[in-house]
Amino acid sequence: MGDNSLKERTGGEALVAQLIEEGVVDVFGIPGVQLDWAVEALRQAADRIRFIVPRHEQAASYMADGYARTTGREGVCMVVPGPGVLNALAGLSTAYACNSRVLFIAGQIPSNTIGQGFGMLHEIPDQSGILKSLTKWHGIAHRVEDIPSLVHEAFVQMRSGRPRPVAIELPPDILQNKAPVAVIPRAVSVPTLPDEASVADAAKLLAEARFPVIYAGGGAAASGAGEAIRALAERIQAPVVMTEGGRGTLSDRHPLALVSLGGRAVLPHADVVLVAGSRFVDAVARPTHVAEGTNFIYLNIEPEDMAGPRQMGIRIAADVKAGVEAILAALPAGEAAARGEQVAAVKTWCAEQIDAIQPQNAFMRALRTSMADDDILVSELTQLGYYSNIAFPVYGPRRFVTPGYQGTLGYGFNTALGAAHGNPDRRVVSINGDGGFAWGIQELSTVARDQLNLSIVVFVDGRYGNVQRIQKRTFGVEFATELRNPEYRGLAAAYGILSAEVETPEALEAELVAAKARGGPALIAVRVGEMPSPWALIHPFVPPVSPPPPNPLGAPTAA
Repeated sequence: MGDNSLKERTGGEALVAQLIEEGVVDVFGIPGVQLDWAVEALRQAADRIRFIVPRHEQAASYMADGYARTTGREGVCMVVPGPGVLNALAGLSTAYACNSRVLFIAGQIPSNTIGQGFGMLHEIPDQSGILKSLTKWHGIAHRVEDIPSLVHEAFVQMRSGRPRPVAIELPPDILQNKAPVAVIPRAVSVPTLPDEASVADAAKLLAEARFPVIYAGGGAAASGAGEAIRALAERIQAPVVMTEGGRGTLSDRHPLALVSLGGRAVLPHADVVLVAGSRFVDAVARPTHVAEGTNFIYLNIEPEDMAGPRQMGIRIAADVKAGVEAILAALPAGEAAARGEQVAAVKTWCAEQIDAIQPQNAFMRALRTSMADDDILVSELTQLGYYSNIAFPVYGPRRFVTPGYQGTLGYGFNTALGAAHGNPDRRVVSINGDGGFAWGIQELSTVARDQLNLSIVVFVDGRYGNVQRIQKRTFGVEFATELRNPEYRGLAAAYGILSAEVETPEALEAELVAAKARGGPALIAVRVGEMPSPWALIHPFVPPVSPPPPNPLGAPTAA
């Protein structure tokens, strides 16, 4: 760890010393005049902490998020005030939506001018208020002596309670000033433990259930609850329905694992549902559909995510991992009848529905076949990205990244850079549409400089495809959706990145396999036409799928 003795440091040196003490080894950011003394301190500590500089502040925050969600370590980004902060807010809002542990370090204008309206460089009204609205906790340094405690408290907040981004603001005079400061010992993780009486009630309900179901959301993934949920599911033989944010909590190879589509088959027949780390409402804010008379156990770190409009039930405000472990320990002795065959019938129905969506299914198979089990797929707001939420097999935690409910177009490529920096020994695959890819196209420079172990796949149809589809369905016309794209192979060559252009799933798979074997970056443009909509399989409020889901209780059971 760092030097914990009292010694005179600049504010920038105090910042970097405390970051090192907290275990930070990478910072994503762009230097600027208000951050000069922080950047100088990073230069002095370059043997212990990397400063990774993208080409746009938006990339810095997205990279920190991708880094955090795929490594399990906190992601740290740093930007100048005003326009730098504003440019990075999309990444911060995505981290907020996805329970991501991101430390957002923002520069400020000089201390004595904050709030005065003097028109200082990069001044914006109430920058602190903006940051407070998108973070769990926020602090601002008024003295050099404040900096270690602020950084430490930021990590306390990220390592306790609900995992969400936090922010600190550092005025340039505070970064430059000197004072005797000491580094504070590293913050420890402190999970929120469940109430014993509620756990006992939940265990009794699950033990007596005829057909229990576990519904695992993003909170389950964020808490690292996968092993605990697997053990509980096997003990009570409960299907595990994983939301978009919960994918990988249980390997899709597990006989009890289901994607959200499978929930349409099992939830209407469940007499007890354990909702673990999910808001349990759909994309139009309606409670997830279940049968009348179903009993609910809500396990969530956030009390408001267990309140109305959800139905009443047992509410356990706790870390999901700690809560599931406690429920498992409280279960009475005994074994439940195996339900693998029942769930297998649902899996078969899901596969038939998913396989029928072409050419998306063939492209998704090409992606999965070319990747190792622990490689990482970062999706996007594109046709293959939407489809991947239910169709890309995920075999473990931190291997599938989405923007969650924020639905941030253009997040994917930038986020994949953070995943690649944090996981150099794993292949990262970034899937993009030609619309969203352009949000971060300048980061090809970062990819080339750092020679990231990254395959960048751009599906090219020359339009904002989903916008066009909605316009046609709603208005019968399309407007303002056409795109003028670069020649992708020439673009890649300009940065010295190997590239290919393909049209078929087979050719895509071959290029992905070759790129993985070579290592380093590759850009693959895939020419596609209009694709059929997968929305009926993703959102239950879209017209129903056909054939209807099977009744899992009608399938044979193994004694």
